[in-house]
Amino acid sequence: MTLEQNTIFYAFSKGFCRVLLTLYNRLHIKNVPALPEGRPVIVASNHNSNLDPVVVGVAYPRKLKYLAKEELFKVPILSYIIRHLGAIPVSRQDEHKAGVILRTLLEILSRGEDILIFPEGSRSFDGKLQPMEGGVAMLASHAKAPILPVCVKGTFEAMPRGSSVPKPKKIEVIFGRLIDPLDLPDDMKEKEKRLYVLDQLEQQMKEMMLKLG
Repeated sequence: MTLEQNTIFYAFSKGFCRVLLTLYNRLHIKNVPALPEGRPVIVASNHNSNLDPVVVGVAYPRKLKYLAKEELFKVPILSYIIRHLGAIPVSRQDEHKAGVILRTLLEILSRGEDILIFPEGSRSFDGKLQPMEGGVAMLASHAKAPILPVCVKGTFEAMPRGSSVPKPKKIEVIFGRLIDPLDLPDDMKEKEKRLYVLDQLEQQMKEMMLKLG
């Protein structure tokens, strides 16, 4: 598939999913962000469901890349769709290797592409926000890329762990404010910068969850 064909397929798939989510799940998007030109963005989302990458991808203005379990790529039709919607397969072994994941994501960002990550590390068992892992702050520090927090509500009710068919529950998406490591003082130590970025991300996540109710 050529670059032009891939772009067309992505736009079509994104549009189709948006219509489907709007009709079936009453998708509502708040605070659509103004994105920096010429810089890749790390989109950091809470994680309640396998629906989350599709929902965030539909709501986000630009194309996203994200890592997905290689098992999903063994289903012929699903593999074709998610691959062209930005999913990149990760083996079960590599899932637990932070260095491999970090290098893969840094390579994507170095090409100027935006990525979607889930700082909680895994899907929530109860729909509540879990503690943030430090990898997202380290990634932003290495790539000098801003983080855009995003919070999704309703996907846990629509398709929690163990579910394979979505339910017609309302889904809401709210975007936060960019957290840019380049805005921090030059004399600030790298560890302090990472802790600050992580704290800001967690604060915004909690604020957005309260706004969504």
